[in-house]
Amino acid sequence: MTTALLIIDVQQALCSGEYKCFEIERVIKTINDLSTRARNAGVPVVLIQHEEAEGLLTYDAAGWQLAEGLQTAPKDLRVRKTAGDSFYQTNLQKHLPKEDFERLVICGLQTDYCVNATVRQALKLGYDVVLANDAHSTVDIGNLTADDIIAEHNKDWARLTGSVARIDVVPTKGIHF
Repeated sequence: MTTALLIIDVQQALCSGEYKCFEIERVIKTINDLSTRARNAGVPVVLIQHEEAEGLLTYDAAGWQLAEGLQTAPKDLRVRKTAGDSFYQTNLQKHLPKEDFERLVICGLQTDYCVNATVRQALKLGYDVVLANDAHSTVDIGNLTADDIIAEHNKDWARLTGSVARIDVVPTKGIHF
């Protein structure tokens, strides 16, 4: 089975300042552990970056850059996106054709937006998904805390397994490449 690791939107604007995600330092450390193990196992690592026409996530702006502290490697694949779903109008499927890749390990930001949209689309496309339940984050929204949003999404994703593909929601330490 061929696996790839997707690291979604771990960008400076979401890791500092007004939109700093919950426990981001711990989350980045956890993602770095996961990506190091993936690279050591020869598993492709895909760094996905969200961009907007204007604002903090404008292409090449300071906020668009990958987060300080996020470890990368020269051979990591890069994908730019303009929608929550990392597959939508991007070259992600070209990098990870279904006939070559069966399993995607997913982590990153933000739980309730881009991570959620990508997890659901990956399942719909027939990829098996392993969601690192301790390596994604978001911000408080209204009366919901980021911690509650993360916990609720982990529970919801664990129930998504269907007839075409499956999802396993597990701690990073339980993910094997």
